[in-house]
Amino acid sequence: MLFILLLIMGVAAVAVIWGVGIHNGLVAARNAFRNAFAQIDVQLQRRFDLIPNLVETAKGYLNHERETLESVVAARSAAQSGLAAAKAHPGDPGAMAQLAAAQGQLNAGLGRLLAVAEAYPDLKANQNMMQLTEELTSTENKVAFARQAYNDAVMAYNNRREMFPSSVVAGAFNFTPAALLDIPAEKVAQVREAPRVQF
Repeated sequence: MLFILLLIMGVAAVAVIWGVGIHNGLVAARNAFRNAFAQIDVQLQRRFDLIPNLVETAKGYLNHERETLESVVAARSAAQSGLAAAKAHPGDPGAMAQLAAAQGQLNAGLGRLLAVAEAYPDLKANQNMMQLTEELTSTENKVAFARQAYNDAVMAYNNRREMFPSSVVAGAFNFTPAALLDIPAEKVAQVREAPRVQF
């Protein structure tokens, strides 16, 4: 009788240790995608800090393009709100969709601003504008890398959460699925064509 009792206690202890291990793995995966989102946050904040300087530099040259400048400022504000909502709930499908939509609008506004700037040779040649454009391009690349790392971490978390036997523990402890961040691919950075040489 004692042997059976010890056997049952041993099996229960193994089951508890197994459940704790799975739970801790899910927690680690969830924290990994939250940390990856924090890297996106850092890069997007850098991007948001560059935009007012870009608008101010362009403002002096684009007097009759006020609507373009105002749309970029409004899109920046909406993107910051989207980021705040996503920071509060990283991985939440609604927050990620709001962030992606706001970033898409900001990308479109910046694309229009840079396209308009191309039509003004003095602005295009302005040293400050060139530097800001290069910084924006660099930041866009960093955002893309951070987004890829986040999406990889979300995929790892979702895989772990959905696979058996982890799915049993995930369901019992309410580990909800995380959403990927898919920002519409709108070219923001200024594209410079290689000069053509003819003889």
